[in-house]
Amino acid sequence: MFTGIIETLGVVKNIVKEQENVHITIQSNITNELKIDQSVAHNGVCLTVVDIKNDEYTVTAIKETLNKTNTGKLKINTIVNLERAMKLGDRLDGHMVQGHVDETGICTNMKDENGSTVCTFKYTSSKNNITIEKGSITINGISLTVVNSKKDEFSVAIIPYTWEHTTFKTLQIDDVVNLEFDVIGKYVARLTAYNN
Repeated sequence: MFTGIIETLGVVKNIVKEQENVHITIQSNITNELKIDQSVAHNGVCLTVVDIKNDEYTVTAIKETLNKTNTGKLKINTIVNLERAMKLGDRLDGHMVQGHVDETGICTNMKDENGSTVCTFKYTSSKNNITIEKGSITINGISLTVVNSKKDEFSVAIIPYTWEHTTFKTLQIDDVVNLEFDVIGKYVARLTAYNN
């Protein structure tokens, strides 16, 4: 379980394909605090540490992860958002994030709004994923509040601190992002579908 508050950034240093799996090596300033078998969210995708060497560690992504997320699009020197699993007893500064990406979305617009940047994303609402205004959404592992919600589309406002300390500073129009919808909203949508 995660909070969606990005702890630090990492840099992809190596990518090795092995059958349908991909081993991704990340250089990060938190590597010396990691352990083998520990869960770390990479752009919101929960992956397990399988190897550690110096300031780099390796995680493995399976076929399902590669199909449902933007993890398969990572390249050498790509910057990724990193968050270690939350500890029981810590404050929950973002929202409850599972690290299980529901689907990907596409950035369709970025607009400066008096000090913040409003970013708009399209997704496939036919998968029963929903957003609501003032509700929570996780984009590439970042816990954010929805400021505008429409069918198949939502917007979030990014404050300068979040812009500078996450991968939002590298975001471009048409970039594919990982989306994890609010777990409570997912349960409500599933219950509603079952009752209809």
